[in-house]
Amino acid sequence: MLPTIAAAEARDSDAYDRQPEAVAGGLPTDERSHARVIGAAAATHSGLAGSAIAMLEGRHRGAAGNSLRAAVLGANDGLVSNLSLVMGVAGASVAGSTVLLTGIAGLVAGACSMAMGEWLSVNSSRELYQKQIDTEAAELQQSPAEEKEELVLIYQAKGLDEAAAKALAERLLSNKDTALDTLVREELGIDPDELGGSAWSAATVSFFLFAFGAIFPVAPYFFLGGWPAAIASLALSGVVLAAIGAGTSLFTGRGVLFSAGRQLAIGYLAAAITFGIGHAVGVSLG
Repeated sequence: MLPTIAAAEARDSDAYDRQPEAVAGGLPTDERSHARVIGAAAATHSGLAGSAIAMLEGRHRGAAGNSLRAAVLGANDGLVSNLSLVMGVAGASVAGSTVLLTGIAGLVAGACSMAMGEWLSVNSSRELYQKQIDTEAAELQQSPAEEKEELVLIYQAKGLDEAAAKALAERLLSNKDTALDTLVREELGIDPDELGGSAWSAATVSFFLFAFGAIFPVAPYFFLGGWPAAIASLALSGVVLAAIGAGTSLFTGRGVLFSAGRQLAIGYLAAAITFGIGHAVGVSLG
């Protein structure tokens, strides 16, 4: 049936393009989404998982969206924090070499802090998940009847009648490994194969993303000094801030210009505040 339905969907995907009421209601977009989903399902000959359908319809981005969001926000953290640090020290009218040293120190310290924090966070989550899995395994060993009842209730909540839910629970409990895997996924909502991901991978990615963003405010001080370096730092950081803001529009749904302008305004506001504080402190110390 799928190839037949896919052909019909493809043929009728532009049926609403010339109907003003349908265009206003978003029907052409929906029809093209249906055609993509059915076409992909027909190509696989085995249907699609919910996450795959969501990605095809563009409603959710799943893991890819989370990775993009983490990348954009990680680089943004490095850029804004180090721009603020560099402008704060520059406001005190210290030598360019001091600003450069401070910026590099801020880059390394911030990247290490982010990496260690991410490692602790992910590793703690993994340990918590593993403890919950161990507890579930002990309960399955000691009270299989109670765990069976939990499975029955879970599958009844999913729409199965009591007899079908009991039969499915009994079949799953006949294999302890399968039963534990099912209980962990269905009752705890944990993927035992992932456990929240790798702590080392998360730490490494966080380190390099923060460092990537933090290098832009520092880079001009490798070649320039004084006010030219400060102005170049602000200009280069502004370009990257706008680019990051535009990147956030991919998962916030906001307009590109609005997102870029908001990011630029927030980054420059933070830099202005720290510059003012640095200038005041520099004058007081002088």
